[in-house]
Amino acid sequence: MNLNDYLKAGYPGLYIETIEPIRATETIEATGWQSYRWDCMRGIVERQSGRIVEDVLDPLAAVKWLGTQNDTLLFVQNFHHFITSVEIIQEIQNQIAIWKASGCCLAMVGPSVALPEEVASFFTALHFRLPSREELCRIQRELGESVGVDVANDAVEAALGLTEFESETAFALSLVQKKRFCKEVITEQKMQMIRRSGLMEFWPPVPVDQVGGLDHLKLYLGNRKKAFMPGNEHLPKPKALLLVGIPGTGKSLSCKAAASILNWPLIRLDISALKGSLVGESERRIRQATATIDAFGKAVVWLDEIEKGFAGVKSSGKTDGGTTSAMFGHFLTWLQETTSPVLVMATANNIQELPPEFLRAGRFDALFFVDVPTLREREQIIQIMNDRIDANIPGSYAKRLNGWTGAEIEQLAKDSLFDGLQEAMNNIVPLSRTIKEEINALQQWSASRARRANAIEETSSNKPVRRIK
Repeated sequence: MNLNDYLKAGYPGLYIETIEPIRATETIEATGWQSYRWDCMRGIVERQSGRIVEDVLDPLAAVKWLGTQNDTLLFVQNFHHFITSVEIIQEIQNQIAIWKASGCCLAMVGPSVALPEEVASFFTALHFRLPSREELCRIQRELGESVGVDVANDAVEAALGLTEFESETAFALSLVQKKRFCKEVITEQKMQMIRRSGLMEFWPPVPVDQVGGLDHLKLYLGNRKKAFMPGNEHLPKPKALLLVGIPGTGKSLSCKAAASILNWPLIRLDISALKGSLVGESERRIRQATATIDAFGKAVVWLDEIEKGFAGVKSSGKTDGGTTSAMFGHFLTWLQETTSPVLVMATANNIQELPPEFLRAGRFDALFFVDVPTLREREQIIQIMNDRIDANIPGSYAKRLNGWTGAEIEQLAKDSLFDGLQEAMNNIVPLSRTIKEEINALQQWSASRARRANAIEETSSNKPVRRIK
């Protein structure tokens, strides 16, 4: 990053957003200006030599010191912890005109925060990027040369989104454990980003052979997997899919299987859990979550029952001060604009509760309807359940389970181990009976508005049959 243009234009205040303050203050270029850095333990230090020039530990005194200089750039670390002080705010207001006239600039370096509105307009926010591929290759090369290990491009790709410190330690751990630069070791270390944030959680992917049916959805994902492979940069990459359907038909399971198809980690983002009680906290948390996802890259992001997470968007201004609406707006903008290699997989049971702007053309790459399983799909689900939990449901029962969802067949398999098959079957009332009208309405809605995730069940006359009666 080069600040020369901002300094020549007379910018008196900059806020450099970064989680690498030391690397930022060491590498940012400012040719022609005297450069210093300040922290509350060492005072004012000359950037190039590391020599302490002023034993000024008080943040207010550091702000005043800058006003006595000419053509000087002062980086201040962890200053966001002090800037809420009324004395600091007042002194910045007093000094702005002096800094501008003398060619000085106060550059705060730290994480993304909301500055006090009294001084926010004086500071221009800049984003300090994380290490590039070239910089990560250099780190690998320097580590590998000492032990005779070559650079591994897949490990470099896996490290994108890590800080310089994180990538260097992850590469070193890989050398210790595997005697090479291993993508899997790097990815495991990278998962710490998600765990540290506390905003999301990892879920284990599910092998695709554990999902009965849904052949059209599997084919869609399998065909588009190549868009994320090296050499296919020219292909458009899918960003988001929306799975709508009847509860228990395998929407969430499909999200877990998508991670297996792409061989990516699975991150669950719970919108409702991001909502905080403090003013502005919810908006900050969802911005932090999407920024973490962007930095992580190459992941399937699973949002379950998204209509509940964004429930009340239309009345948000009256019920929660606009918090849900602001979160919804940020999420839509991020979904549209992100260039990170992530695939968002959202599920919904009630399409009527989703705001219209969520469903407009181009928002999702595809909208899939997940119906109750067909006869062949029920046979697959029965076989999967028999193998997984050692149940003993005859394959012929697939015809008797017409209208049953995958979740209901799974429950039948579990209960049959204790109660016997027939008794377990008598005790389960499928949703196709209890909410028959709602399901039929959803099926009719999807006929002309969504792709089918399931294969079409056909009769001998080659015509689709109605499954719910």
